[in-house]
Amino acid sequence: MTYPLAVILGVVQGVAEFLPISSSGHLSLLQYYFGMESNDNLFNILLHFATLVAVCIAYRRDIIEMILEFFRAIRDIATGRGEGGRPPEARRLILLIIVGTLPLLLVLPVKGWVEAFGNNPVFVSCALLVTGCILFVSDRMGTGHKTARNAGLKDVLLVGVAQGLATIPGISRSGSTISAGMALGFDRKFAVRYSFLMSLPAVLGATLLEVVDVAGESGAVDPELVPMYVVGMVLAGVVGYFSIKLVNLLATKGKFGAFAYYCWIVGLLSLVGSLLGFTFVPAG
Repeated sequence: MTYPLAVILGVVQGVAEFLPISSSGHLSLLQYYFGMESNDNLFNILLHFATLVAVCIAYRRDIIEMILEFFRAIRDIATGRGEGGRPPEARRLILLIIVGTLPLLLVLPVKGWVEAFGNNPVFVSCALLVTGCILFVSDRMGTGHKTARNAGLKDVLLVGVAQGLATIPGISRSGSTISAGMALGFDRKFAVRYSFLMSLPAVLGATLLEVVDVAGESGAVDPELVPMYVVGMVLAGVVGYFSIKLVNLLATKGKFGAFAYYCWIVGLLSLVGSLLGFTFVPAG
């Protein structure tokens, strides 16, 4: 790891985490082509955590309202003051996020196996080609009208399944979940909003699991790498914030399909390069 590489990975994470081009796939391929012996899973998770902070800032009003509604719900249960009719949108959104996150529990037993895919550039390249197909189809879907007020639990559970599949390096999480939402009739703006809010417990949980794993390994973190980690995280967070704004604009206008061609080009070039054993750093 070097400072220039930390800068590159931080910027790539900030862009690719929210644009539907798979941040995990790009990080894996960059680390391979720059000669890192294996993926630095801790750094990858820290970069994802930095973009999680960007989501918190961009959607701070939604998050604050959900926190307030959580405590209001506890108050209503404790006092027996259950409200008649439909619950507030923010309270229902909490339930939708919880249900949508459940499929990730099925990924936990095979977490190490899934992460190992990131060390195989051929597999990651093929996964990027699949992501391109997902995006190509998504732009041809009609505009739905479901929002937090009328989306069903089955709908968000299926979006959660898409998020679980997107733990595979090279499959875009945002592209898969937003596309799944639109396929199920979500309003385009709500599909983006729900996708990003649903990422909060997923990324936070992954961060905690990785930190626990590293803490249990003697000497797992090299102190010299910490400043590089910080540089990468800051860049990932700042770039990620502006990327969120761009994704909202593109999704509303139905412009995701353009990224399909990007994923196909990158996936194909990377596939050829990895099969030929090409890297930017000479062996030895």
